[in-house]
Amino acid sequence: MKQKKVTVLSLAALGLQLAVGSSAMAQQPVQTKDTVKVLNEVLIKDSRVSEKSPFTTSNLDKKQIAETKTEISIPYMLELQPSVVVSGENGKLGETSMRIRGVDATRINVNINGITLNDPESQSVFWYNVPNLGGMAQSIQIQRGVGASNGGSSFGGAINLQTLNSRSHPYAEAGISYGSWNTRQYDISAGTGITKSGFAFDVAYNGQTTDGFVRNGWADQQSLFMSGSYYGERSLLKAVAIIGNQHTGITWNGEDASVLDENPRYNSAGEYYDALGNVYYYGNECDYYNQRRYQLYYSYLLNDSWSLKAVADFTHGDGYYEQYKYNKKYSKYAIEKSGKSDFITRKQMLNSAYTANVSANYNGEKLSASFGEMFLYYDGNHFGNVLWCKDSTGFDENNFEWYRNTGHKTDATTYAKFDYQFNNKLNMYADLQLRAINYAVNGVSDDLFDMDTVLNYLFFNPKVGVNYALKPGQRLYLVAGIANREPARADVKDAIGNMVWYGDPFKIKAETMLDIELGYNLNTGRFAFGANGYAMLYKDQLTPSGDLSSSGYALMENVDKSYRLGIELVGGYRFCNWFRFDANLTLSMNKIIDYTYTDIINDTTVQNVTTNTDLAYSPSVVGACIATFEPIKNLKLQLSGKYVGSQYLDNTSRDCYKQDAYFLLNFKAGYTWHLRNHNEVEAQVVVNNLLNHKYRIGAWAGDWADGGGYGTSCGWYQQPGINMMGRLAVRF
Repeated sequence: MKQKKVTVLSLAALGLQLAVGSSAMAQQPVQTKDTVKVLNEVLIKDSRVSEKSPFTTSNLDKKQIAETKTEISIPYMLELQPSVVVSGENGKLGETSMRIRGVDATRINVNINGITLNDPESQSVFWYNVPNLGGMAQSIQIQRGVGASNGGSSFGGAINLQTLNSRSHPYAEAGISYGSWNTRQYDISAGTGITKSGFAFDVAYNGQTTDGFVRNGWADQQSLFMSGSYYGERSLLKAVAIIGNQHTGITWNGEDASVLDENPRYNSAGEYYDALGNVYYYGNECDYYNQRRYQLYYSYLLNDSWSLKAVADFTHGDGYYEQYKYNKKYSKYAIEKSGKSDFITRKQMLNSAYTANVSANYNGEKLSASFGEMFLYYDGNHFGNVLWCKDSTGFDENNFEWYRNTGHKTDATTYAKFDYQFNNKLNMYADLQLRAINYAVNGVSDDLFDMDTVLNYLFFNPKVGVNYALKPGQRLYLVAGIANREPARADVKDAIGNMVWYGDPFKIKAETMLDIELGYNLNTGRFAFGANGYAMLYKDQLTPSGDLSSSGYALMENVDKSYRLGIELVGGYRFCNWFRFDANLTLSMNKIIDYTYTDIINDTTVQNVTTNTDLAYSPSVVGACIATFEPIKNLKLQLSGKYVGSQYLDNTSRDCYKQDAYFLLNFKAGYTWHLRNHNEVEAQVVVNNLLNHKYRIGAWAGDWADGGGYGTSCGWYQQPGINMMGRLAVRF
């Protein structure tokens, strides 16, 4: 394909920032009671929304995050939030993922200090690559729906993490946990506090090892956070390093229900047979990845009204999947020989991403505004090596490269956000974003077809909303926004493969969503209630077809018109000083308006045209409840329940691909001893799946045809029964 002319965004917004900033320099000096707090808030201001913004949000502060320290991954820390469904191939261990309103992680914009965490090519967030991000988080904000503009588009929501802020005094914390399946977690964090000269240094280390619930579900994960800051009279210079390393057993295969009935911990990864039919397992069937993220931040307070921010981020990653391939054709690995053999292969990747962001923020008496530009360049290399072949006769050597391809992506974004306060009750919000994307793929795929393709996209993503304060602690809001999103690398690869294999045209398209939300919030201190109705209307939505790729990715397909309509209810009531009850419930319809698929009836294929079929992995009921007891000082007991309604593994709404509803009840107990000089010792015990509920979540589904026979099949991830974790932490 010929490369189209790359769209280049105007730098007008940056010029406006500099022009306004220059004139503002002459204004009065900053008058703020807490300059340190303001400087830290500038770093996340253009990715967060305030309580007055007309968005549907949830916020977790550092204390709330600390109470979930027994959860190694962010998804399970957020499991009880509204409309959130969390899953894991190996229970809570290893690879975990989450959906918001049925929307998968590739459509949830996750950022750290305003810099996108999603991989630019796959658009996924692999939480186990940097385990226990919560251990290095100061706060987390979840935006459901279209979300505020920040890098990539939010199709289900956005998760904004702020890393640890420097404290006013030195501190040190350490914790150790032990639980089921020989699971061990350990963490330590320390900081100098802000010294008299304005310097501060913080560090946090987290690690986890486990044997895993399923066979080959072992994991060895580590992360390191380091931060150095200098606080000037008006400025903050901050350097951050986030390093993650994970080595885990592959658990993504999914297994037939009948097999799991006999052995719930069965996992076929690495399985092979000798000439007599004896079963063996390859010992290094694994996923390895090492990621380093280096960030430099600068914020400057021009005066009481204006602030500036500049950010540079460099992210580098390298890793591989190592797998035993039993009885595969030589030709699959570009070996010119007939017949089959056993192989050990590594699919490897090496990637780097460079991101720069500049923004200016204005905070006046009535008008607040943010102007910014973000630019990302990504360079990814994908290649595969045959490490070993059982019968190497016929070619020169093992450990040879059988494929290589590259992906280069640029993403240039300009945005402007405005909030105008008409009076003490009414304010209006507007958010305008322009994105220009160029994505070029070159080389040969692992399936040995040419991938040379260049794609260009230009997206305009506007959002407008209004917020009305009925009285203190009570508000109404209405927001509408459009989001556009480009396909991920796996989507592009699959579309190219269909052209090569079946002669289909290049079908994959960008997707568009119109999101309209109307909400009401009430907070009296003792009682809190919120109701939010949403309509997410899609054109060309990419939704799971049911199948997985060989590397565990969900294969996607565009559907012409689809929608997600729902209402979210949240509430909480403190009955007395020692008892509080909180709950949330989401009721939704998630449908494809017209959908055609091939069904198999009595060994015959039939074309079915359906209306309003269910979108895959989109339960219509999701709810959670939390009862918190504090019977004596320093003791907290918590009972929490999570309900996830039935859902389908593909878009056909057939019972054979239906995942049953499930309810989980968890218990948590914690006691804190307060020592002298603000020192603390905390003990915590968590019991998950208290009722020992046996349930499975879907891995994949697909129809098959072989030698004239037809059928349906699906794979499942067995989830663990009752399990527990104990934790002991000290704070100085």
